[in-house]
Amino acid sequence: MSGLLLQGIVNGLIMGVIYGLIGAGLNIVFGVLRVVNFAHGEFVILGAYFAWFLLQALGIQPFLAMPLTFAVFFGASYLLYFALIPPLNKADDPEISSLLLMFGVSISLGALMLLVFDADARSLAIDIEPVFLTFGDVVVPTVRLLALAVALVIVALLAFFLYRTHTGKALRAIIMNRDAVRIVGIKVEQLSAVAFGLGIGLAGVTGILTALVFPSFSPFVGADYTLIGFVVIVLGGLGHPIGAMLGAMLFAVTEQVASIYFNPSIATICGFVLMVATIFIRPTGLLGRQALR
Repeated sequence: MSGLLLQGIVNGLIMGVIYGLIGAGLNIVFGVLRVVNFAHGEFVILGAYFAWFLLQALGIQPFLAMPLTFAVFFGASYLLYFALIPPLNKADDPEISSLLLMFGVSISLGALMLLVFDADARSLAIDIEPVFLTFGDVVVPTVRLLALAVALVIVALLAFFLYRTHTGKALRAIIMNRDAVRIVGIKVEQLSAVAFGLGIGLAGVTGILTALVFPSFSPFVGADYTLIGFVVIVLGGLGHPIGAMLGAMLFAVTEQVASIYFNPSIATICGFVLMVATIFIRPTGLLGRQALR
C-alpha cells in the first residue's frame, strides 16, 4: 500500500469520527422528534465560536471547554425545545413545518454569528509539541490525534448512554415506535426535550473538534456540516445514532482516498455517489430498520 493511499485512509478515519458525531446528534433529533433540523450545522459552528470566546476571554483551552460547552448548549436547547417544537404538533404536516422552522433558525443563527463575530474566518490556535507525529510514511498533526481520541471517548459515552441507561433505551424506543412508547406510560414530551438538548449539545462539542481538525471556521460554513450530517444519516440508517459512525467512516474515507487520485470536486462527487448507491441498494441505510413507527 502506497504512503499516499495510507495517508488518505488515516485522514478519512479521523474525519469520519468527526462526521459521525455530527450525524449522531442530527440522527437523535430527527429520529426522536421527527424534526428536520436544518440549523444543526449552525449549532456546530456556534460551538466553535463559543470555544473561541472562552479561549480569548477566559483563557480556557478548547479541550477543557468541551464539558462547559455541552452543558450550556444542552441547557439552552432543552428550554428552546418547549418554545419551538410543541406548537408544530398542531400543524397539518409537522415534518414540513419543522423543516421551515429550523431553516429559519439556521438563517437567524448565521446572521447572528455574522453580526457578532464578523465575516472573518477564525481558528482555535493551541500550542502542542510536537506539532506533527510520524508513523512510517504517514504524517498526522498531533492536534488531530488528540481530537480523534476525545471524539472516540464521546462516542463511547454516547453508546453507553443510549444502550445501557434507562433514558437512552427509552430514546431509542421512541425512535422505533413513538406510539407504543406512549402506551406504556413513558413521558415522551420530556424525553423529546432531552433528545433535543442532547443533539444540540453534541453539535456544540463537535464544533470544537471540527475547529481543531479543520484550519478555520466562519458563519458561512454551517450548511456544509448540516449536509454532511444528513448524508451520514442516509448511509448509517435512521434509528442508529452509533451506526452513523459507520456511514461517516465510509463517506470520509471515500472522499479522502478519491482526493489522492482526483481533484477535490470529483472527490466530493465520489462521496455523494456512495450515498446514492446506498439508497438504491439499501434504502434504510446500512443499519436501518424497515419500519421505525
